[in-house]
Amino acid sequence: MKNIIQQDTIVAIASAVVPNQGSIGIVRLSGVSALDIAQKIFNPQGKPKWQSHQVIYGYIKNPITDKLVDEALLIYMQSPRSFTREDVIEFHCHGGIIPVQQVLELCLEYGARLANAGEFSLRAFLNGRIDLTQAESIAEMVGAKSAHASQVALAGLQGKLAQPIRDMRHNLLDILAEVEARIDFEDDLPPLDEGQIIKDVEQNLTKIKHILATKDQGELLRSGLKVAIVGRPNVGKSSLLNAWSKSDRAIVTDLPGTTRDVVESQLVVNGIPIQVLDTAGIRETEDTVEKIGVMRSIKAVNQADLVLFTISAETGWVAEDEEIYQQIKHLNLILIVNKTDITIENLQYPPEIKQIVKTAATINQGITDLENAIINSVETGNTQAQDLDIAINQRQAAALTRAKIALSQVEETINNQLPLDFWTIDLRIAIQALGEITGQEVTESVLDRIFSRFCIGK
Repeated sequence: MKNIIQQDTIVAIASAVVPNQGSIGIVRLSGVSALDIAQKIFNPQGKPKWQSHQVIYGYIKNPITDKLVDEALLIYMQSPRSFTREDVIEFHCHGGIIPVQQVLELCLEYGARLANAGEFSLRAFLNGRIDLTQAESIAEMVGAKSAHASQVALAGLQGKLAQPIRDMRHNLLDILAEVEARIDFEDDLPPLDEGQIIKDVEQNLTKIKHILATKDQGELLRSGLKVAIVGRPNVGKSSLLNAWSKSDRAIVTDLPGTTRDVVESQLVVNGIPIQVLDTAGIRETEDTVEKIGVMRSIKAVNQADLVLFTISAETGWVAEDEEIYQQIKHLNLILIVNKTDITIENLQYPPEIKQIVKTAATINQGITDLENAIINSVETGNTQAQDLDIAINQRQAAALTRAKIALSQVEETINNQLPLDFWTIDLRIAIQALGEITGQEVTESVLDRIFSRFCIGK
């Protein structure tokens, strides 16, 4: 793809702005006027040359008032050797809010405009620096909630998803060219090798199905899993959260109803980010504050992907447990029998509960079994999150599904001995769908939808 020359120069703060945190803040310029703007507001020390890919030390000043704004480093990346394939300037200023904001305002005053969300990545895509899967991987890298999610995003950034998609698309284009040649010059060419075409179509279908199988686990890596610990008071829910998170997130006492609100903790299990919610004990109460906590618990349970229904081995299954179970039995749940260090014989549970984990939270027993049960409850097929190299998102899955349906139709068309014109219809649909994934065939509205989700400065 050739460079698309943008007439305007964009600017944005490219690093997180947090008061009293972060020693460096970055302001990024990209466009035809980037170097000109930089030379107006940046005063290099000594006599450095404005050469590409060199770091220059100096001061940022307002050229009209001569007011010093910041001491900074400047990096100049000349087109096309930059992320956007335009001239790019980065000011590495002091961190915090004020320095980067003042540098941003100077750039705007001297001709730049504020970048839209994801506009740097959009320009990189439009100028052929990255394809659409790589652009989406950038956003996923920034938003990764676990090390494994970051690794999967990095694989996408390296083209490990794009390459098989491009290979399949090129193969289908070759098939389409062969078929269309027979339509136009049937008398001048040898007959089609239908067996080879069916073989190629089947191989592409197999590859598509393999990639589609990563969707559910990919969603888990990106969005994570919300898990709610629920049960009556004093069964050890807070102790379970503390043992699992290896912290004292929740207050633990022998008094029922200690937890009055939903307590959250962020964990990573087998590469999957998990948001754990320790809820207030569910029971009838006249305490106004506790009653609010119970209401919030019920709300959290209904919004959770998985419920850890916790009972106590000390008392066994009691009437209060049965009341709670009747409210949540329609949900995806695991029964946690806590306090198993206190021996109780012949504990009885509803026979329809298939996943039961025994724990002793106060002595950290059963946590590994709990994690294994959670992973088993969310596994789809034989795909393990830790084994994923690539993981598609919903947009990519939708396009791959269209390609799969179209190729299945091509197989049916060939087997039914329909005319070649019918072959081309579904081949074109599959080719277009695959092209949408990498961005070879994409509409402006799709681009807007994708890049508008990026942060400013990315």
